[in-house]
Amino acid sequence: MRDLFFIGFLLALWGAGMRRPFLFIGSYVYIDIVSPQRLTYYLLNSVPISLIAVLLAVGGWALADDKRDARFSVRQAMILLLLAYCWCTTQVADFPMQAADKWEWVWKNLAFAAFLPLTLRTRVRIEALLLFITLSTATIIIVGGIKTLATGGGGYGELNLMVSNNTGLYESSIISAVAVALVPIILWLARDGTIFPPDWRVRTFAYALCFACLLMPVGTSARTGLLCIVLLAILSLRTVKRRMVYLAALALAGAVAVPLLPASFSERMGTIKTYQADESASTRVAVWKWTWEFAKTHPFGGGFDAYIQNRIRYDTVAVEGSGAATTVKRDMTVDKSRAYHSSYFEMLGEQGYPGLALWLALQIAGLWRMEVLRRRHRADDDELAWAGRLAGALQHAHLIYLLGGAFVGIAFNSFLYLMMGAQIGVDTYATRRRREMMATGRVRRARPAPPPVTATAGA
Repeated sequence: MRDLFFIGFLLALWGAGMRRPFLFIGSYVYIDIVSPQRLTYYLLNSVPISLIAVLLAVGGWALADDKRDARFSVRQAMILLLLAYCWCTTQVADFPMQAADKWEWVWKNLAFAAFLPLTLRTRVRIEALLLFITLSTATIIIVGGIKTLATGGGGYGELNLMVSNNTGLYESSIISAVAVALVPIILWLARDGTIFPPDWRVRTFAYALCFACLLMPVGTSARTGLLCIVLLAILSLRTVKRRMVYLAALALAGAVAVPLLPASFSERMGTIKTYQADESASTRVAVWKWTWEFAKTHPFGGGFDAYIQNRIRYDTVAVEGSGAATTVKRDMTVDKSRAYHSSYFEMLGEQGYPGLALWLALQIAGLWRMEVLRRRHRADDDELAWAGRLAGALQHAHLIYLLGGAFVGIAFNSFLYLMMGAQIGVDTYATRRRREMMATGRVRRARPAPPPVTATAGA
């Protein structure tokens, strides 16, 4: 029955796309995030629905879409350059078979990110993309939120989010970071959305979904999610009008929430104080040290999944007792083939210094352009004020994602590149609309100040 529901939903979405080809883009986003083929038993597993969706999306744009307002930006060129560089490193990868497996989905994410902004030529399309991203991710988050409320969470790697395998957005740390990063976008949709006008029903759903997003780090006991929540609280100070009230509300919410948190969450969060007391954290630091040394002898990286060759040794320190009875226990641990657990070290180890530099340049360029838009259209009476607020929301979401990426290997996760596509789309659209308004006189160009008046002999 579940298989029939997913098939019926996809067929209905593709059928609607015959009249509105942009819906094919939405269907690809839905398939990419939710992975319905992993949620079914047999029917969708044998059909390449992701390939079908991308062919419909590109074909619908090529055959039926109006391309007069399409623009190709510098950041799209940078994405294609990163795609070409990753192809080159894959050809000479240290582990060709494993690298080919990762390349199979990485190139799709990068290629679609470069293509996506060409379709985002109106405000409605930009908002529709964000809705598909939000609601698709919400299918995972809502399940996790309900289970967290019902059971107090399953612990790290134990919370079942509709599928048993702990990969993609269904992985504990990844979904925790992505869920918190999604909050600014949800709040923007609740304020400035036009597809679903922001009435009390929309706002109620949005606030409930934000609450579910904040529950994800609790249910998964992911330390990454807690750090992302802290950054979200700090970034929100830029947008709230009454900051003292906001800080007081945060303090009150924290005082109320802490006693209600499950013991498994509190215990795991306590390991943030020192990485040596936790084997997972010690492993990450050891892998990062290995990657740093590896890059010195492999400046162009080892290709995808180069971490397979690592061999690490590290000490874990446990303090038992207190006062005069305190004992310190040290254990030597030897491990191998441990993943990077960091997007930055993932890029350094796999793509080397050039790949890391290009990837970082992409992130910085996106953050900078969003800041330009946010400042340019921050006046409430600006016709493009919604774009300025959206730029701020996308910037905050991006920063939160990058913080989460410091502790999870998500440098090539599709959520990041969908967000980049939305950033480029709103940037090119707002820039074009501003030029049109300036040409018609609706926005006046800044004029130089008149020269100072000086006294003359006849005065």
